[in-house]
Amino acid sequence: MKTKFIILLLLFLSTLSFSQTFKEKRDKIKALKVAYITEKLDLTSEEAQKFWPVYNTYDDKQFEIRHQKGKSIMKKIEATGYDTLTEEEAKKLIVQIEANEEEMYEVKKKFIQDLQKVLPAKKIILLKKSEDEFNRKLLKQFRENHPKK
Repeated sequence: MKTKFIILLLLFLSTLSFSQTFKEKRDKIKALKVAYITEKLDLTSEEAQKFWPVYNTYDDKQFEIRHQKGKSIMKKIEATGYDTLTEEEAKKLIVQIEANEEEMYEVKKKFIQDLQKVLPAKKIILLKKSEDEFNRKLLKQFRENHPKK
């Protein structure tokens, strides 16, 4: 059963095309991730009802920090140009990067605390393992579909 699911997951990932918008791709990946995590954690219906709101809040906040705040830093670097970036501008960007990393840490810390109220510790560890597996498979699929030239 799990092998069939993984094969189905990989086939679905391979159908993600360039014509899709970033949001469409993200939504498809998120749906696959939800299915993958649900199967791996073997959540009871009571656990699932409590788990998914906590997980989705965490996932959305993590996405915001990584993509919106991180993207604004990269835009500043691109706008200025790395070669013309002054030492003072670089220091300010480093402060922003550190602030994002600190915020990410606090979000993860709160997430773990919230999870401990709804899942046993072993399932929290299994969640981390499952997320890592999913991300590795996703990256592998991406590399297979977009080989370096």
